[in-house]
Amino acid sequence: MIAATRIGALRERIGEEVRIQGWLYNRRSSGKLEFLLVRDGSGTVQCVAVKAELPEDVFAKCSTVTQESSLRVTGVVREDKRAPSGVELSLRDLEIVGPSVDFPITPKEHGPSFLLDQRHLWIRSQRQAAILKVRHSLVQACREWLNADGFILADAPIFTPSACEGTTTLFETQYFDEKAYLTQSGQLYNEATAMAFGKTYCFGPTFRAEKSKTRRHLIEFWMVEPEVAFATLDDVMGLIERFVEGIVGRVLEERREELKVLERDVAPLERVRAPFPRLSYDEATRVLAQKGLPFEWGSDFGAADETALTEGYDRPFFVHRFPAAVKAFYMKRDPRDDRLSLSCDLLAPEGYGEIVGGGEREDSLETLIARIREHQLPTEAFEWYLDLRRYGSVPHSGFGMGIERTLTWLCGIEHLRETIPFPRMLNRLRP
Repeated sequence: MIAATRIGALRERIGEEVRIQGWLYNRRSSGKLEFLLVRDGSGTVQCVAVKAELPEDVFAKCSTVTQESSLRVTGVVREDKRAPSGVELSLRDLEIVGPSVDFPITPKEHGPSFLLDQRHLWIRSQRQAAILKVRHSLVQACREWLNADGFILADAPIFTPSACEGTTTLFETQYFDEKAYLTQSGQLYNEATAMAFGKTYCFGPTFRAEKSKTRRHLIEFWMVEPEVAFATLDDVMGLIERFVEGIVGRVLEERREELKVLERDVAPLERVRAPFPRLSYDEATRVLAQKGLPFEWGSDFGAADETALTEGYDRPFFVHRFPAAVKAFYMKRDPRDDRLSLSCDLLAPEGYGEIVGGGEREDSLETLIARIREHQLPTEAFEWYLDLRRYGSVPHSGFGMGIERTLTWLCGIEHLRETIPFPRMLNRLRP
């Protein structure tokens, strides 16, 4: 038996007989011809079965095989410039490995609730597979860009003894004889590793017990979080610019076919070039007032506010120096105005809103202790964190980028639920 070939490599095998292994995506018949679309994860190829050229039993299997049955197909690779893959297969033999009976997802319209119930099967569809392939390239681009820029990967724990950004959205669990929480962010631990390595990042799942049903929220999502010692707010905004430009370029380089499947207009992505515009929070509030939105100074932006702000930009842009009251306890205050924090958000254009949040961390031991008390957090839980200010404190900054929000923007889709293989939302824990 000849070794199996991946569909994605068939262009290199034109004129050869090959064997592919995959699943039947679709089938259509034209009398004495059967056209089988077979996918294997690396691509999809049309296999043409000609009745006059095949044994009767083989053609019979071709004409009766059902959607999503698993197959082994043998045939000769033929060039076909009309085909999306550039080739087709002249079928010589077909083996049904595992039949599929009454596959529940059909070409008819299905509602999102039904499709999410069938998420374990829905990810086989062309559109969902395209999104998840773009996700793969995005994650790989993040890691490789940071590694090449001298960052050290130092992943943070999932179980934590204390809150990072407040206690109202924590998932509490029992950790043997004490309480623990699922992480909201790896940032505090990043600050420790940045003091060891200078430039570090963590990459993993984070959890927010937010009772929100908006298209921009998931209960479990992934973040990449770099942290840099001796970096200011301006330094970290420069880092974010270079990072986002780099990863968007990588996705465009690797995933144009998938973006085409998603009918994504790539022109806005091609305009992602540093430097990005920078807008102070004060300036942003004036813009919202001019647009007639009922926004009060001192509030954080909602989805409608972010969407309105993006209307004037054709690329990502920063809003910086938010009120300290809407930011976490560790955010450093602006020395020119104590009401403000040295913080920034990066908003994606086309109405997608915030994809990155970051800023400069408070490096004074005395000030940080006061902030912890102001936020009514347990000081003893942060003693290890305070040690970072006791032993060689330096100015330092970092950011977190949400993978799912960024992917929603890159793919030009409506809802975060399609950007992760198995989404966790307010009323969804299965499959």
